[in-house]
Amino acid sequence: MKVAAPMFLKTPFLISGALASCALALLAAPAPTRAEVLYKLTTTCSLMGADPQACTVEAEDFDRVTLYRHRIGAITKTVRVTDTPLKMELYDADSKQWKQLQSASARFSANTVCFNGRDLCVVNPNYLNSVKEGRPELMAGRDLVRVHFDSNGRTNASCYDDGCDLVLK
Repeated sequence: MKVAAPMFLKTPFLISGALASCALALLAAPAPTRAEVLYKLTTTCSLMGADPQACTVEAEDFDRVTLYRHRIGAITKTVRVTDTPLKMELYDADSKQWKQLQSASARFSANTVCFNGRDLCVVNPNYLNSVKEGRPELMAGRDLVRVHFDSNGRTNASCYDDGCDLVLK
C-alpha cells in the first residue's frame, strides 16, 4: 500500500526533512476543523526499549500538522509533526501537554522509526517505503537517518549511516 506523502515532505528541508520525513511518519497536532486520515496500519511498536507488541498506527493530516497515534494495548502515544516551522512533539497524557522530542531515527532495513532513543519505536514499512520512493536521490543507499532537536523542537543536527558516529555523540 503506497501512502501519499504529507505536505511536509514537499518542503525543501533536505537534510532535516529526510529524517523528519521518516520520523514524521508518526506525529500529531491540535485538531483544526477537519482531518484527513492518511492511513491506518496494524504493526508492532515498543515502549522504553521493551519487546515489540502488536499496535495500530493512524496518521491524520490537519493542513500543516500531521498526527500519528500509536495504540499499544491500553496505551496511546501521539506524535505531532508541524510543517512550519518543522517540529516534532510527543503528547504527555499525564501532564496533558505536548513535549518536545529530543531525537528521532529511522532504520530503513528494519522499517523502524524511533523517538527519543528507544522510548517509542514503530515498524512502519508502508511509510518508510513511500519516503524512499518520494526522495530517491536523497535516500539512495541510505539505511540509517537520525535527527536531533533543540529545546524549541527544531532540528539542530542530522546525519546518515556512519556519519552519525561523528555527528551525534
